[in-house]
Amino acid sequence: MKRKTGESYCLGIESTADDFSVGISTFSGKILANIIDVYIPPKGGIHPREAARHHAGVASSVLEKAFKKAGIKPADLSILAFSQGPGLGPCLRTGATVARALASYLGIHLVGVNHCVAHIEIGKLETGTEDPVTLYVSGGNTIVSAFDSGRYRVFGETLDIAIGNCLDVFAREAGLHQRVGEPFGAVVERFAANGKKLISLPYTVKGMDMSFSGLLTAAINLFKKGEHKLEDLCYSLQETVFSMVTEVTERALAHTEKKEVLLTGGVAANKRLQSMIKAIAEEHDAEFSVIPREFAVDNGAMIAWTGILAYKHGVVTPIEESFVKSRWRLEEVEVPWVK
Repeated sequence: MKRKTGESYCLGIESTADDFSVGISTFSGKILANIIDVYIPPKGGIHPREAARHHAGVASSVLEKAFKKAGIKPADLSILAFSQGPGLGPCLRTGATVARALASYLGIHLVGVNHCVAHIEIGKLETGTEDPVTLYVSGGNTIVSAFDSGRYRVFGETLDIAIGNCLDVFAREAGLHQRVGEPFGAVVERFAANGKKLISLPYTVKGMDMSFSGLLTAAINLFKKGEHKLEDLCYSLQETVFSMVTEVTERALAHTEKKEVLLTGGVAANKRLQSMIKAIAEEHDAEFSVIPREFAVDNGAMIAWTGILAYKHGVVTPIEESFVKSRWRLEEVEVPWVK
């Protein structure tokens, strides 16, 4: 593939957690490359420093693969975007270091991108939605949001752990076996498909916010007692956590009266969750959209595209201000590209 005359490109670097990814997008929104290398811990959850070492070790090869896939050279880039936060500090710093070095070497502008905003924007790009209520569910985040007065406002969120983390921890504690490359959430979904009995578990919605830690503890304790089939526990856990986020999403939809609902983030791939959110969208005469699987997980393409949107509206990040923001909240970000 040859570069078209006058075409502009952005390279995006994503490194908030266990994924190190490089995406390349044209300024018109065509994704040319989206290479992801995942850190898989030998046991347990993510260890930030070990994940950061993984990211540093694979950065060069992931960059090389992305340029090859896109069919362009580093000198063809117009800008460079990176995930500035929120996320795990060591992982964010590794990505930021790579971004600074490459942008400085090439002499191009750097754009720091909010990871949560990027999940929304890539969802809008890939589905064609314009002004949705968004349910963003992943291993690290559970947020119900919608745009209002220059920013994406948080209408509801988790008070403790994220929904993806809840499912992952239960799967590990239950010793659920993964197939090659299969996320733990997908393992729970697979077992839940064969569950028939709905077991009572704590359902905690406080106002518009949700809590999953008590439910997780209860599910693990029931598993250890051995009184229920594992399939029934997976089914019950999944039904309960999804009912909680569906309730909050429906309330936000009723309040905002928006006509679109977007499901994004890694857990968006779950078919049962999709069916539940689609049902409440239809009840409110809203169009339901779900992010394509390849863009559901953390990825560089979403960072590249959001960087382009920001840059087109005058947002750049000077090198001296490119420090990472591990607790950078969604509603703190001004989004001048949305009207």
